[in-house]
Parts: sequence; C-alpha cells; structure tokens
Amino acid sequence: MLQLGAILHSRGFSITVAHTQYNSPDPSNHPDFSFLPIPDGLSDGQNFASLLNLVLAANVNCESPLRECLAEKQEQHGDIACIIHDITMYFAEAVANHLKVPSINLVTSNVSTTIAHNAFPSLLEKGHIPLQGSTLHDPVPELHPLRFKDLPISRLGDLEAFFQILVNMYKKKFSSPIIWNTMDCLEQSSLTQRQQQLQVPFFPIGPLHKLAPPSSSSLLEEDSSCITWLDKHSPKSVIYVSWGSLACMDAKDLAEVAWGLANSNQPFLWVVRPGSVRGSQWIEQLPETFMDTVGERCHIVKWAPQKEVLGHRAVGGFWSHCGWNSTLESISEGVPMICRPYSGDQRVNTRYISHVWKVGLELESDELERVEIERAVRRLMVDGEGEEMRQRAMELKEKVDICTSEGGSSNRALKELVEYISSF
Repeated sequence: MLQLGAILHSRGFSITVAHTQYNSPDPSNHPDFSFLPIPDGLSDGQNFASLLNLVLAANVNCESPLRECLAEKQEQHGDIACIIHDITMYFAEAVANHLKVPSINLVTSNVSTTIAHNAFPSLLEKGHIPLQGSTLHDPVPELHPLRFKDLPISRLGDLEAFFQILVNMYKKKFSSPIIWNTMDCLEQSSLTQRQQQLQVPFFPIGPLHKLAPPSSSSLLEEDSSCITWLDKHSPKSVIYVSWGSLACMDAKDLAEVAWGLANSNQPFLWVVRPGSVRGSQWIEQLPETFMDTVGERCHIVKWAPQKEVLGHRAVGGFWSHCGWNSTLESISEGVPMICRPYSGDQRVNTRYISHVWKVGLELESDELERVEIERAVRRLMVDGEGEEMRQRAMELKEKVDICTSEGGSSNRALKELVEYISSF
C-alpha cells in the first residue's frame, strides 16, 4: 500500500495514509504523505487467538473511527478523490459508500489465489475442505495446475475465522475497480478469467516495487552489513535464505536447516528473524560447532534489505516462503528459488514458480531434513537443472522489465489508473 501511495504521489496526487495504531508505519520514511492514525482497539494489550482474529477485529473496530476521521477531513480540506483499500480491510468500502466517495480495491496476492478463493464454496460443499490426507496430491478440478495441498488456506488461525474473512471479502460481487500487484507476462490467462467473472475495471500495475520511487516500507530494521559481505563473493555464488515476517520454527528445524546449508558447501546469507525460533530470542539454539564449521561462508542477520540483496551480483538463488512480494522481487531480479511455503497464497505461488514458470523447486516433505536441504541447494546452485532455472528466471526478468517500461502493459495500466482517479 505504501509503495502504491508513492507511485500515485509521483503522479501528482496528495496521499493520506489511514492506518491502525497497532503495527503502525513510520511516517519519517514517507515525508510526503499525511498519516491518519485510527483508534483501533487493538493496542490495549488484547490477546488475539490468531492473526486472522486480529483482522476480523480490525474490520469491526475501525469502521466508525475511519468514517468519523474522514468526515472531519472532508469538512476541513474538501473532497476526497477516492479511497483505495486492501481487500482484507473491507470496512473501508463501507465507509466510502457512507461518505459517497469512490473506492478502489487493492489486491496484494496473485490473481490465481483469488480464483481459488472463488472456488472454495463449491469445494466446501463437495467435502474437499477440510483437506483430506489421501487427496492432497490430487489435482483440483478446474483449478489447474493446483493440487489440493496447494489451495490457499491460511495456517494463521482456525478455519472458521479464515472462511469468515473470505465471506466478508467476497459476499458482494466486486463493484469497484481493482488494482493488482501483478502483470500480464505472469498472469495473463488468470487476469482474463477473473475479469470475466467480475466485470469491473482492472489495473494490473505490478510489480509495485519496480514502479515506486526508492524508499523503505519495511516495518523491521534492515541490516545492511550483509551487502558488504556479499561484495566479497563471486557472481551467482550465494544462496539467500529468508522466510518472511510470520513463519516460525523449533530448535530441531533450525538445526536441520543449519546443517543442510553447511553441508551444501555453498556460501549463504541467512535471515533469522528475532523470535522466529520457538523458545529462543534469536540464534542461541544453533548447534555449538555450526559457526566454526561454516566460517566465512555464512552471514546471519536479523533482517535484510531484500530488494538490494536480490539485485546483488553475488546472489544466485533464494530460499523463500514464497509470499507474493518476495516472489515478485525474486523474479524481477532473475533469481531462481527454493520454495518452502508456510501458509495461504504462498502455496499457490510455489506451484506456479515450480510448475508453470519453472524458475524454482519445492521442498515437498512435511519435515525439514538436512539431506533434502543440501540436495535442494546443490540442485539450484550447482547442477545443470539450476542453471536452466536461472536462465528462465532471467528471461522472465526481461519480460517484467518490458511490462514496466514505457509502453509496457503495467506502465499503460498505471496511466489508465491515473486517468481514472483524475476523472472523479
């Protein structure tokens, strides 16, 4: 959302970011924006059973405060051109309708995920959800290339909360336009299919990070020491390992990953987020002899400037949870991937990375095992199979560059979006 705001600001629009007080952005990173904190009832020491329950609570708690804040802003500063909101924050559309302000949806996952969501009522009715162990590897009817195990079901809470969010997001057929963080060269057939289903204006302007002016949108402090470490390594020699801001593991998994990476004999940059190892503040539970074994081949940080890392000449592979932002950032730099999805749309992304675009491979087993990890790293970084993936990734990068350049599909869609907002 902040990247989209930066893009629209660069096109002459005034940007106000309405945000919860919980997990709020740092205004100093975006001095050209106005920030509007909303009383959310989420910052008072409440304990939520899951992230999904927090999302449900935010949608209930924030509607009235946002309506009041924006009504006051209208009185003081005049008309609001439009409200752009993430589709998971569906309360914003109700506010826009009340204030008679145009609204636009922002979808931050890929299009194929929303097509799968659209099929969930039918899959529920037929008894395919909850997932059955005996059918996990079976293809999902009419959702090629997905198997049942690839369906974008969240692990960040119980199924009831997940489906309640989906019902609230999709209970009304979309009547407002949709901004997609994707592009024709990746999802042309899915975009066509979804537009036929929804019949509203589409603006596929991705990847947003390529169109946005440089700025930091990270909520975690980035450690740039890793760039100096990367400078010491030869081109395409380093595998970058990062699993996003939500995934967690136990000490056993940490040890298996550590020795799998060590035994691959490849240099690696490893992001271990504080608190991501259960029962540990950071990396205290690493095996005692691990750091002595790997020496200078390993660099561990708490968080990294990911776009800069992926664009570095030394990076030849990315072991990722395959969130959509990470997927786009990797493809945009021509970096092939090892996929270990954790939840939701990451499973869909993984299937497309490994079996449609063929720029990565998936760690399929339920348990992390050092032998499998070593084998996967060497497949990607050393073997001919990995070199073929790297070549396909570079070809995709070139297509992304064309999409975002003058006259490309994403560039044209952005101009159409600017014209659309200006027409209000």
